[in-house]
Amino acid sequence: MGLTTSPLRRRSFLLISVLVVLVPFTLLLLIVGPDLSTEQSLSQRIAEFQMRLQYLESMYRARQEDVAILSQYLGLSSTNGNENSNTTISSSLLDALSPEAKLILKNTSLSARFPSSLRLPTAFHFLPHLLDDPSSLKPSYLLSKGRTGVSVVLGIPTVKREKQNYVLSTLQNVVSNMDEAEQNETLIIVFIGETDLEYVSLIAKQIEVRFNNFVENGLIEVIAPTQSYYPNFEKLRITLNDPPERVKWRSKQNLDFAFLMAYAQSKGTFYVQLEDDILAKRGFISIMKKFAVEKTTGKSPWFVLDFCQLGFIGKMFKSAELPWLITFFQMFYNDKPVDWLLDHLIDTKVCNWEKDQKHCKQEKAKYWIHYKPSLFQHIGTTSSLRGKVQKLKDKQFGKIPSFYPHQNPPATVKTAIAPYKNYQLNRAYRGETYFWGLLPQPGDLVEILFHKPTKLKKYVFRSGNSEHPSDRFYNTTVEVLPENLPETSPVWTTYNSTNDGFLVVGAFNSFGIAEGYIEDKIGALREIRLHVHSDSENWAILSEIHLQDDSSKR
Repeated sequence: MGLTTSPLRRRSFLLISVLVVLVPFTLLLLIVGPDLSTEQSLSQRIAEFQMRLQYLESMYRARQEDVAILSQYLGLSSTNGNENSNTTISSSLLDALSPEAKLILKNTSLSARFPSSLRLPTAFHFLPHLLDDPSSLKPSYLLSKGRTGVSVVLGIPTVKREKQNYVLSTLQNVVSNMDEAEQNETLIIVFIGETDLEYVSLIAKQIEVRFNNFVENGLIEVIAPTQSYYPNFEKLRITLNDPPERVKWRSKQNLDFAFLMAYAQSKGTFYVQLEDDILAKRGFISIMKKFAVEKTTGKSPWFVLDFCQLGFIGKMFKSAELPWLITFFQMFYNDKPVDWLLDHLIDTKVCNWEKDQKHCKQEKAKYWIHYKPSLFQHIGTTSSLRGKVQKLKDKQFGKIPSFYPHQNPPATVKTAIAPYKNYQLNRAYRGETYFWGLLPQPGDLVEILFHKPTKLKKYVFRSGNSEHPSDRFYNTTVEVLPENLPETSPVWTTYNSTNDGFLVVGAFNSFGIAEGYIEDKIGALREIRLHVHSDSENWAILSEIHLQDDSSKR
């Protein structure tokens, strides 16, 4: 809104911010010693703090804007900024404010410093229909635990498709490819771009049930816009000679992205745009963050870091710079597709009309930086545009791993399920390959007997893989045998138990994954096993076995 503070106030804010950031960092260097004192480590840490400071400053400016709007709304006025002039307030609402708060309002009031202030354009100039409903910019649905201040925000827009919905599978894949530390510094926002509240509630409920732990700890949020957020799509201008349905589809997509970005802007340092039909590589959060820090350390003036070559997938932005995109999408939502608009924005920022296209391309490469190999792959074939089939694949994504190795506690493993060729269970447990068994039958077990009683914190069993996605464990439970759990312990009434003394602690879900935590009160375990309860029409693959004890590495 063009709002600025006095130079003294701004310098004070920046000085405090720098002290808050640098003092703890300096103390950390003194405590940890020379390991973090190398030039490279120091540069990377400083770059992280610089990006964090940029994000905090953008949030501070947003609060300044709020105060300015509030002061105008309350009718705060002053005569030429004279400190001795009488301040008149047309609302008794200010009476309850502290003297400090009143002073802030006075110092930041546009009318106090600019008696004839200009009215700058806002979203309402480009989307005047928003003025018809005061709730047009409020989500009609919000499922959130209020997580904020994270490193990376992932935005996943989804809409109703004719034949297939990919969002649950995408969420499972994205979450599964983050470790616990990455999950703690990430926020995933699922934007349901539909105004049918019954449908929105249905999808949100599926997410809440399937990913209950991640919704409860704040990792996953779900939002949806109101009907009044959208214009009358029947009155859109026909642009690019596209059919009306396509104009409507891409115009709505632009507005969906703008809404999602505007909501996400205050939540974290970086924002990454994804889609609801993608695969991610293991550790992608750490890879993206490290790449961003490296480019910032190298003084690269980047605007977008591109982790996928297709469309708008895997595009990372600094949250502090999202207003450029949001405003651009609002201005030209009816004119061009969202990925074209991103290209035009950067073209406008850096290209010189007096020079050739080669120079323009070189300059754009400094602001739009591609990471190779790609971290995301597009898997959907049913587009959200009716009748469109989308078969594009990112050739730089490479081959998806067929198994994920881990260092598990020492144990003896055995099963009656016959292995195919050399895909044996003991090799899978050691992380050498995956286990591939022939047609599991009711009563079949996959047994892991620890060499000594082991206290597990977490277990993950992943069945199926990218080459054989249907070769999963179906109707199969995860059971543990405690080492020393008295029969009088209330734990026996908390869990279902088997006739041979095992506790049922989990089961494979519809995605072929069983994961969970082992409560401390269960104690050390002698064995953990998989118990098959019904016939299977498919073979079964265990592509990941991860048993995390106190000594396990993440």
